[in-house]
Amino acid sequence: MKFELKMPRLGESIHEATIINWLKNVGDRIEEEDMIVEVATDKVDTEIPSTVSGTITALLFEVDAVIKIGSILAVIEIDATCVTSEKSSESDKKIILSAQTDSFKKSANTEKVFATSKITNNNFFSPLIVNIAKREHISFEELARIPSTGKEGRLRKSDLLEYIKQGRPTQFVQPMKEKDPTAYRIPQLDLDKGTGSIVKIDRMRQMIADHMVYSKHTSPHVTTYVEADVTELVQWRDKNKQLFQDKYNQKLTFTPLFVEAVAKAVKDFPMINISVDGENIIVKENINIGLATALPSGHLIVPVIKNADTKNLYDLATDVNELASKARDNKLKPDDIQGSTFTISNVGTFGSLMGTPIINQPEVAILALGIIKKRAEVLETPVSDEIAIRSMMYLSLSFDHRVVDGFLGGSFLRRIGDYLEQIDHNRIL
Repeated sequence: MKFELKMPRLGESIHEATIINWLKNVGDRIEEEDMIVEVATDKVDTEIPSTVSGTITALLFEVDAVIKIGSILAVIEIDATCVTSEKSSESDKKIILSAQTDSFKKSANTEKVFATSKITNNNFFSPLIVNIAKREHISFEELARIPSTGKEGRLRKSDLLEYIKQGRPTQFVQPMKEKDPTAYRIPQLDLDKGTGSIVKIDRMRQMIADHMVYSKHTSPHVTTYVEADVTELVQWRDKNKQLFQDKYNQKLTFTPLFVEAVAKAVKDFPMINISVDGENIIVKENINIGLATALPSGHLIVPVIKNADTKNLYDLATDVNELASKARDNKLKPDDIQGSTFTISNVGTFGSLMGTPIINQPEVAILALGIIKKRAEVLETPVSDEIAIRSMMYLSLSFDHRVVDGFLGGSFLRRIGDYLEQIDHNRIL
């Protein structure tokens, strides 16, 4: 029996994907859940698994082909012992080879553009890129100037859309005929780079780097700090974490408590929950909290807790633990990492006292949580001042000063600290 493996849905807003690499070949024996193909979208790169066991008889697209959600990717001869409810609509299929490069040769205009373009690290554009470029009246020469993050330096759909969103900054770039005598001149220094092994920056690290540089270039960052006495919070969590584990079979870490406090504060200050779109401000309806997380590779990713303000502590703990587990196992899906409106970076997990985080665009603020550390503090009492050992934590907020002023940023940060300090010891789990 033949089985047609189709392109699954990868997210609510994702309608197509580009094939990066086939992980299996025609004739290969595969098991259910074996990864078949690696695809790229404008959100994330991911691998598609087989839903059946059998032998691959046909791969229906070439590398770099742009395919729609629901398209047939491959044909698999199912094992006699494999039971499935899906039946193939056709008895046989031929391998369809998409000749993408031929489409360029058929266009005299395309040939003319390529003849005059100065393309160095990217000499191929997918049909999807070409169609978008034609619609936006972008020449191939301009395409060649767009920073690319795809495999082997290829231009991705997300690169082009981000370039258009920025207003096509290199659209009218022309070589300077004369140097501006008042311009800053970069010194030509022969720096000693030292000796050692050379490690090429991988694709994901390059994407992170580009995103960080873009954020610093876009948003004028300002960072403000507060100190919170979280002694009561620590004591409450220590008292209830085992009860929580026994009742819900979920670990109660500090993270869901932090998310809960942040969601409350965002609800109190909705102008933190915004993004900038040209001359407009978009006030987000949902409060989706992103959690900056380190992958096993060391790279950074931001899984998202959707509608955090509507969830109780059990729901938040469940979401946090599930997303953390997926991140450790490299099983995060595109929907898990999109849609955040505010981000938390817990730098205290690796011992940092505080941090100055970079805003996760297109958000306008990001919170860094430092390590919880016991210190001797002066407490004011109705009778006199006392010195006591307290659990203290620094909170820092980086915000976009284009739309968030010091009063709003400082008030919002202080409100988070207040929520963390004012724990209800009688709350019911």
